[in-house]
Amino acid sequence: MDNLERVLLDHCAFIYGESQAEHVRQRILDRLEKFRAAHPQLAATSPKSRVDETDAILITYGDMVQTTGQNPLQTLASFFKKTVGEAISTIHILPFCPYSSDDGFSVIDYHQINPDLGEWNDITALGQNFRLMFDAVVNHISAQSDWFQGFLAGKPQYQDYFYTVTDNFDTSNVFRPRTLPLLTEFETPIGKKKVWTTFSADQIDLNYESPDILLEVIAVLLKYVAEGAEFIRLDAIAFIWKESGTRCLHQPECHRIIQLLRTALDWVAPQVSIITETNVPHDENISYFGDGYNEAQMVYNFTLPPLTLNAIHTGNAETISAWAKTLDNPSNQTTFFNFLASHDGVGLMPVRGILPETEIAKMAQRTEALGGFVSYKNNPDGSQMAYEMNINYLDALSDPANPEESHPFKAQRFLCSQAIMLALRGVPGIYFHSLFGSQNWNEGVEITGRNRTINREKLDLDRLENELAETGSIRQLVFSGYLRMLAVRQGNSAFHPNGGQKVLDPHPAIFAILRTSPDGQNRVLCLHNVSSTSVEITDLQFAADGEITDLISGERLEFGDSGLNIEVAPYQILWLRAA
Repeated sequence: MDNLERVLLDHCAFIYGESQAEHVRQRILDRLEKFRAAHPQLAATSPKSRVDETDAILITYGDMVQTTGQNPLQTLASFFKKTVGEAISTIHILPFCPYSSDDGFSVIDYHQINPDLGEWNDITALGQNFRLMFDAVVNHISAQSDWFQGFLAGKPQYQDYFYTVTDNFDTSNVFRPRTLPLLTEFETPIGKKKVWTTFSADQIDLNYESPDILLEVIAVLLKYVAEGAEFIRLDAIAFIWKESGTRCLHQPECHRIIQLLRTALDWVAPQVSIITETNVPHDENISYFGDGYNEAQMVYNFTLPPLTLNAIHTGNAETISAWAKTLDNPSNQTTFFNFLASHDGVGLMPVRGILPETEIAKMAQRTEALGGFVSYKNNPDGSQMAYEMNINYLDALSDPANPEESHPFKAQRFLCSQAIMLALRGVPGIYFHSLFGSQNWNEGVEITGRNRTINREKLDLDRLENELAETGSIRQLVFSGYLRMLAVRQGNSAFHPNGGQKVLDPHPAIFAILRTSPDGQNRVLCLHNVSSTSVEITDLQFAADGEITDLISGERLEFGDSGLNIEVAPYQILWLRAA
């Protein structure tokens, strides 16, 4: 038995017990060997570095940009090639399969492309100019799927595919991300059954206690790899294992299943990275790195979005700086997936224990004052708690007392927030509406009745291009400024995801981070004024002597006898490199 077989057997024994381990291992191995035989080029690819400073991932729905006479995936591909070019290395296409609800996150068939978007050939075409990231929405599946319809019809092969719960299952401690019912009752040929539905009655949780489900999910991941995915996002993965009396969150079997998937992908396609999406407190979130070598290569940095908002709301960077000092890559094979905005809202759970509840409440109140919404979750004791803020990130940074702010000021403050993300060690994930300077879509919320729609607007191609070309428009200012920062980041090895990182404290209003290339030869000091007033920094020690260049503006600065003395304007970004 070689090492792969031993590791797979160990994982299977932990998840399913010794009695089933060998049988399950062999089924998995058979599937992997068949895939390797069909795709030998994937197994032979072993990159020296999965990601570097040139990588930035753009998060988008497949139909975010639309025009008459062309399917949305084709429109997206041509639009991105024309506008972002090499500034973006990777496109993360949010769920593109046929679906029944939740804007794609209630998947009917994992193996098909939603015909309203296009077909697999369109994904292939997009992959000719960009690396690809796919969603694996494998905690749950649509109630309209063949799997669940087969379950409801009493077909034997599907009876173990879903969690059914009897009255002796203790759900009192279950972590709830929603206010909707945890269990949904369905009629079957043998009577009513209570089925586990973490997110909605249309999203039926899969039962990973069945090895058949694990094999089905492996088949899905292999399909995505064969279609060009180099990054796979495991959506809501923390919920996949249930046990009576527990939180049914982060269970040991959940971690083992991810480790098994990592083992399988490392063998058949070692260039593919797993990214875990777990909207939970920071210490729980980073547990998905495993030991640094055996679980996710990247984890979503969920604490960053609310802490950045808080810093700019308060004009004080001390809390985010203290937190950033704790960030560390557990190995050179792992790094953070840094993001500020996404198709979802800004989660509040990740900052509980970091920010006082009074500060969290202030952010929620400010969100509502700016036209956004606050979504809640149920607690085990029956109470409710603010779970996420639903608002466009550009608008979330605005001042409710000053709605007539100029476009340049509003854009500069927003770009300051984005620069913090780009400067941090990790790979930046940029949401479509952030890159292109969108704002709240309140009309969409009225249409759908869902708070998250506020940041999911689908745009007409001609209108978008006209607004991007309009000098001084908010879209033009944000997009051009963003492209400048991305170009600087790509051109400097100090921003490598596994480079050095040291957080400094030159002033309470300054988020300062010193980045160093992996070889130690290149250093960039990144200064971000999170306040609306100018800040004087004196005697800043960065280099021994000589000339310093601000990579953002191109301006050259000189050291004084005691160090660098500089005035940082409101929301100014300075990325300083010594000659």
